[in-house]
Amino acid sequence: MTDAERRSRASEAFFGRRKGKPLRERQAQHLQTLLPELKVDLSAEAPADIASLYDFKPSLIHLEIGFGGGEHLIHRALERPDTGFIGVEPFVNSMAKLVGRVEETGARNIRLYDDDATALLDWLPAASVDQIDLLYPDPWPKRKHWKRRFVSRVNLDRFARVMKPGGLFCFASDIDTYVNWTLMHCGAHPAFVWTAENAVDWLAPFAGWPGTRYEAKARREGRKSAYLTFRRL
Repeated sequence: MTDAERRSRASEAFFGRRKGKPLRERQAQHLQTLLPELKVDLSAEAPADIASLYDFKPSLIHLEIGFGGGEHLIHRALERPDTGFIGVEPFVNSMAKLVGRVEETGARNIRLYDDDATALLDWLPAASVDQIDLLYPDPWPKRKHWKRRFVSRVNLDRFARVMKPGGLFCFASDIDTYVNWTLMHCGAHPAFVWTAENAVDWLAPFAGWPGTRYEAKARREGRKSAYLTFRRL
């Protein structure tokens, strides 16, 4: 599939700029030496068992799309050493920061992809992922850009294909229009059901939630967050 074909299937690229301020020397070294060891190689055929990406047998596979500062991903990886994590982040500075944290902590259960998440989703084998996290994604707040939001029918189709029955899709945002957008799209998709039974279920952070810098910024600016969980039927 060409890049143009992939974008047409995903509406448009869900991320904006790829790089911020210049990397420090050590960060650049991490990307050159450590990232290749952790990166999922999409040029190779996807393995029948995605657990073979790791040097141990993970009990579960979790995918985090757009991990930003990496606070949540590294926290979960250290909290659940028996789970295999795949983190996707196209922003170079964020990837460099996360790779550095992997080196510092010795987390051996993280694999990474530094480009378009839709390419990884199309590569993954069917029914291979237990949970997908999409936490504080770019809300693309202008109406004319809403088609760039990652939550869409075509990407929910991708989620449905790669997720195991009973798997969870966890979404967090402080932007009301994106929260409503996600509820609408997931509610209309036959493969997903919202698990909330009362307001506490979507107003309270996920269990063991470490917080993120985006969440902290939202609170400073007076915005409340929603934490939505959908189950793959």
